[in-house]
Amino acid sequence: QVQFVESGGGLVQPGGSRRISCSASGVNFRIHSMGWFRQAPGKQREWVASMSSDEERDTYTDSVKGRFTISRDNAKNILFLQMNSLKPEDTAAYYCNRASLGGLAFYSTWGQGTQVTVSS
Repeated sequence: QVQFVESGGGLVQPGGSRRISCSASGVNFRIHSMGWFRQAPGKQREWVASMSSDEERDTYTDSVKGRFTISRDNAKNILFLQMNSLKPEDTAAYYCNRASLGGLAFYSTWGQGTQVTVSS
């Protein structure tokens, strides 16, 4: 059974940083590209970033390029997202999933997400 458990969210001031994590189970983590998605209130879920299984390639949506960095620990089945220079428009619930480098989510099952709120 596929399960994603996201954690690490919280309240952050504009310009601040946060690292969130996703623990994956039921997925052959080390052989698949993985990605982060987010959903703001009243908006559709959108893709944020993806990383290849071998950690050689990463891709980002334009709005986070240069500010966010995706990484992974294949030994522990954990996906990370380091978020710097956070803006109020980054406020959203963040989710992980198996995903293509182009931003397509593979599973229809989602975790509970972790809420990141950027506000002063």
